Amino acid sequence: MHKSYRGRLAPSPTGLLHAGHAATFLRAAEIAKRHSGTLIYRNDDLDFTRCKPHFHEAAIQDLRWLGLSWQEGPDVGGAFSPYSQSERRFLYLTALDVLRKAALIYPCMCSRRDVASALSAPHAIDDEPFYSGSCRPVAAVVFEHNPLLNWRFRISPPEHIEFKDGRLGKQCAVAGKDFGDFLVWRKDGVPSYQLACAVDDALMEITEVVRGEDLVASTFRQILLFRALGYDVPAFYHTPLLTDSTGKRLAKRNDAISLQTLREQGYSPDAIRVLINERLQT
Repeated sequence: MHKSYRGRLAPSPTGLLHAGHAATFLRAAEIAKRHSGTLIYRNDDLDFTRCKPHFHEAAIQDLRWLGLSWQEGPDVGGAFSPYSQSERRFLYLTALDVLRKAALIYPCMCSRRDVASALSAPHAIDDEPFYSGSCRPVAAVVFEHNPLLNWRFRISPPEHIEFKDGRLGKQCAVAGKDFGDFLVWRKDGVPSYQLACAVDDALMEITEVVRGEDLVASTFRQILLFRALGYDVPAFYHTPLLTDSTGKRLAKRNDAISLQTLREQGYSPDAIRVLINERLQT
């Protein structure tokens, strides 16, 4: 049966949105509109130490100001609520138990730094490091349920994974060679970005994930999770990344000029679009 198009915006409220976020979200909204589809706003607020309510409120204000609208989200409701990840832990626990019973995950005692890197959406410059396998059991084992342990997804290498990206074309990777066993759960009871994202995209029936091209590596991991959990794999479209005048990628951590600042400087939504197009052509 043909599914109607469902796209999503999924900002993480760890700082103010900048033009790079706007470029991705404008593209996501444009594609959803072209398909006469539904656009969903999801609040990816799992990083409790960095996510702040005022950043969430600012993101909604900035995107509304840009002219974006969505049919489902924390501010408008919808059939797949709640739309904030901090309120969806029970769904991630259910998925974790499915993986555990299938002997696809195992407890991991590796460093705090390795574990911490799995919480937020990774980027090309600090993607999850290749796992050494120090905690990996020799054989697949069903361990006891314990959400207060770090859990890692067990890859069966070599597994060839590929998908056709809506912008980049055919993308390929070999699990076990290009990336290793990855974290799906932290011992503080929080799912990793990879697990939460895959579960939410599946349960919210997202048909195409539009996000930055720095997340291509994450897509391969999430495809494995979609398959392991019995979910349909959505389509993917990875947008180009915006850079500043020095060629550095715009990022919250680098204090990139925010949409809020640009608004205060007198930029209009149309001017933001022009700025984005200029940056993409350089």
